[in-house]
Amino acid sequence: MSKGVDLHTHSTASDGSFSPKELVNLAKEIDLLALALTDHDTVDGLAEAEAEAKRVGLAFVPGIEISVKFDGPGHFHLLGYFIDYQENILTKTLIRLKEARASRNQKMIAKLKELGVPITWDEVLAVSGGGEIGRPHIAKVLVNKGIVKDTDEAFSRYLAKGAAAYVPKARLDPEEAIELIHQARGLTSLAHPYYLKLSDEELEEYVGYLQKKGLDAIEAYYTDHSPEYTAFCLELARKYNLLVTGGSDFHGANKPEIKLGVGKGSLFVPEEVYFRLKTAWEERLK
Repeated sequence: MSKGVDLHTHSTASDGSFSPKELVNLAKEIDLLALALTDHDTVDGLAEAEAEAKRVGLAFVPGIEISVKFDGPGHFHLLGYFIDYQENILTKTLIRLKEARASRNQKMIAKLKELGVPITWDEVLAVSGGGEIGRPHIAKVLVNKGIVKDTDEAFSRYLAKGAAAYVPKARLDPEEAIELIHQARGLTSLAHPYYLKLSDEELEEYVGYLQKKGLDAIEAYYTDHSPEYTAFCLELARKYNLLVTGGSDFHGANKPEIKLGVGKGSLFVPEEVYFRLKTAWEERLK
């Protein structure tokens, strides 16, 4: 029987609740064949995860999820796989993004204070677990203090795009993000295309554009993709000669409805997805 893989996960290095080591051990416990750690705009958890994966005998893919500029109604994230996470240009770019993110967080907290919402930087820092701080950590403080009932309300009222305390995030251009991953000797995949919020015709046109700019893959298997949408993404991959990736977008307790490997219960990413991606990466290096 084919084992599953999960190529889209997050740890405490960004906005997940499991440490990189804990995440690897959970993947081993549920008998996944392979795991990719794809934290937001950071590679800080990869060395720990890679070492633990080697120790327990789990196939591991060092990855990242980068926020990308997008003029459409949704948001664009780019996944990078098999990256050299010590590559100089990559690390310098991530430092720049980290500094911009820290400024953004402070601005959102300041906006909340202007709205009469009593929240401090120290409170956000305390719930972050020591990793990269982002909106989910601010949301957690709002929930803990009883200001909102759950994370969804925190985002809809204060933190989502267009909400009262929202501050735009520093993002790379699509071409810049693709080139950055390629410079780090990795492969690129369009993350959760559903969240671009494009029509089927618009998505096909955009995927064709990205493919010409060097996109390597599309994330067809994803927690919030219906069977029909998955099939559509698989057809786009075939039409534009792209690889296929897939994952749960696991965040642990920060998104408790999503479970590692299975998403909301029905997700299954076949092991062939990992093997084809790995083979393509090895061919690229030759």
